Amino acid sequence: MPEQQGHFQRAITLFDAVMIVTGSMIGSGIFIVSADISRQVGSSGWLLVVWLLTGVITLAGAVSYGELASMFPKVGGQYVYLREAYNKLVAFLYGWTLFLVIQTGVIAAVGVAFAKFTGVLIPWFSVKNVLFKTGPLIGDYVFEFSSVQLLAILLIIGITAINARGVRAGKLIQNVLSSTKLVALALLILGGLALGLNAEAVQANFADMWTAVRFPAPGVSASPLPLGLSGLVVAIGMAMTGSLFSSDSWNNIGFAGEEIVNPERTLVRSMAIGTAIVTALYILVNVVYLLALPLVGSPEATTIAGRGIQYATDDRVATAVAEHVLGPAGAVVMAVLIMLSTFGANNGIILSGARAYYAMAKDGLFFSGLARLNAAGVPSRALWAQCLWACLLCLSGSYGQLLNYVMFSVILFYVITIIGIFVLRRTRPDAPRPYRAWGYPVLPIIYVVLASVFCLILLVAEDTALFSRRGLMLVALGIPVYFLFGKRFANTLKE
Repeated sequence: MPEQQGHFQRAITLFDAVMIVTGSMIGSGIFIVSADISRQVGSSGWLLVVWLLTGVITLAGAVSYGELASMFPKVGGQYVYLREAYNKLVAFLYGWTLFLVIQTGVIAAVGVAFAKFTGVLIPWFSVKNVLFKTGPLIGDYVFEFSSVQLLAILLIIGITAINARGVRAGKLIQNVLSSTKLVALALLILGGLALGLNAEAVQANFADMWTAVRFPAPGVSASPLPLGLSGLVVAIGMAMTGSLFSSDSWNNIGFAGEEIVNPERTLVRSMAIGTAIVTALYILVNVVYLLALPLVGSPEATTIAGRGIQYATDDRVATAVAEHVLGPAGAVVMAVLIMLSTFGANNGIILSGARAYYAMAKDGLFFSGLARLNAAGVPSRALWAQCLWACLLCLSGSYGQLLNYVMFSVILFYVITIIGIFVLRRTRPDAPRPYRAWGYPVLPIIYVVLASVFCLILLVAEDTALFSRRGLMLVALGIPVYFLFGKRFANTLKE
């Protein structure tokens, strides 16, 4: 069969890898989540601290994680690292969660973001444009299918079809879109600094940078709540859900280990360079936000400045800044930029994720049919399985809730993976390590501590506890699934 004749092609260079890292990281989050962060912490100083802390955690994770990537430059990435550091059960729990919610949930959410911003240019694409609607199905639940869901599904199918044609097609699109969005973000920063300076916003935002106050979400009738030290710590943890989501997917390049030229060096360099570029851009973009618009605003205000960063329409802070700088045309400019950004992000995420399911199937821990390459040397069946589930998540309408505990699961497995560095240093001290984690053991420990505190906050904070605990239950559910369906394959892996 053609699927059995293909082989992975080493076609991804350092530039390609950096574009995959940056393109996968930069989606829609940076243009939106600062509104919610500003409501959680209530001041410009703490807003920037959230983004700086996110950058530190992400960079610490990337430069530590690189040791594992250089030791095991195999298709499957983090799944392989967990298998080698621990055992097949831990690896399966990661792959199970990756397929059910982490990778596919993000693909669905980014696809919907693309469709919503397309609506700025083509109003027909709107959540209010319901194409199909049922009567009550379960209780009062009514299934609705909107034009936004239709476009999101078509986008996911289209990108999957492109990547099924071969890694060169996928990387070409990624290079073009990632380069374009990096240039566009740089122009947004320069344009905002040159044309968007608002003296009143500067005075309002920087006269008092450190008074922490929690503001209500749009539509919620409540008074602002001053935050003490413990409340501020919890608020920062909750706020980082959005900033960490915006900075995630830096590890996706590891899934394509056997398709990378000189992977032992390229993987480490691309993750470090890519995360550093994105971190710097994110902080500069938020500085521009603060120079152009007041942070504190009112949801009832009718002007851009009056709504501020906190209550920008639909949380679209970047669009509000663009309108402030360019007038009404700014909304169109930002819509195009975010469409390019989300398209590129989904391309990188779709390209990468299928490689993990392929590796699982090769180990006998997932559907065996996914352990095949097509004639173009890509795991097309794994790509289409991922596509199908992501499209179902689009149909379910649950992508927003999924994202609330995607980050808990993501960071939990990052912590377990980074701890794997210490495990392998003890169990395989003489194994070749083309790259050793920078700052070991201090920097990996800092990452594990900070990331663990973040997970703990999500588990106990009132607004996030329900979804985080569901995320933990989803991971735990993989244990009986593994023993029910994976035990018969136990002899296919080294214990």
